[in-house]
Amino acid sequence: MGLRTKFNLLLLVVAIVGVGLFSLAAEPLVDAVAREEMLQSSRIMMESAAGARKYTSEQIAPVLKPLIGEKFYPQSVSAYAAKRNFDVIHAKFADYSYREAALNPTNPSDRATDWEADIINDFRSHPEKDETSVVRATATGPMLELARPLTNKPACMECHSTADAAPASMVALYGRDNGFGWKPGEIIGAQIVSVPMAASAVRVSHIRSLFVIPFLLFMALLFISVNVLLNFVVVRPIEQIAKTAEAISLGELKTPEYHYTKKDQIGRLSASFNRMHRSLAQALKMLGED
Repeated sequence: MGLRTKFNLLLLVVAIVGVGLFSLAAEPLVDAVAREEMLQSSRIMMESAAGARKYTSEQIAPVLKPLIGEKFYPQSVSAYAAKRNFDVIHAKFADYSYREAALNPTNPSDRATDWEADIINDFRSHPEKDETSVVRATATGPMLELARPLTNKPACMECHSTADAAPASMVALYGRDNGFGWKPGEIIGAQIVSVPMAASAVRVSHIRSLFVIPFLLFMALLFISVNVLLNFVVVRPIEQIAKTAEAISLGELKTPEYHYTKKDQIGRLSASFNRMHRSLAQALKMLGED
């Protein structure tokens, strides 16, 4: 095995170990960046839903309120507007979803599932918390759930205090058993945006490549540079010295000396060999004269 091969094998081992250690060290950072990007996207969708709720409560509900006595209009409910607004996103991204889950909703379809109820109860136990996120395993893969609490506001009491105080048209549509008995300021549910973690996996792969590829390019440049340096500074001079030594060992004393001009270890070796060459030639000459 030649000197160049040994150096290349050593560089290869160092490169493999370096890439492995670099990837291992970068993995937590890459995961954190990808998760934060997903959370940011979820927050944007959440703010979109909040905007639809605000518009409905301030612009639509006052217009429809005088008509609710005869017929209940779901369009007057801010939650309805937020969900219909999110349907546009869901139509294009089927795995994305938005829910306004409640422990005691007017519409039974909005009743919280077990895991949603856990989130709501956590908000009720920690009123100071305004957001939480969890990763949940599903049949289609892990989902990132971003949730914010829904608090019962004074305006909500018009429909959710008692069945007798609620609009008759709403009671006729949903019945008297659900969505009543809410307390002022009580956390009654949660807004929940669900985003598939598959999107995060794609981002992780992309970000990882942004980290690893420059490192690999650096290692390739180092590999080429070391080989060029090794070839011109070490391998070629040593090969020339070895060739000269081999010729002298075969009795070719008139072989030209190899002059290496640099003042490094190879230069010292070349100078020492040339002195030995000259000493050997002089000794053999003196023996011949005798």
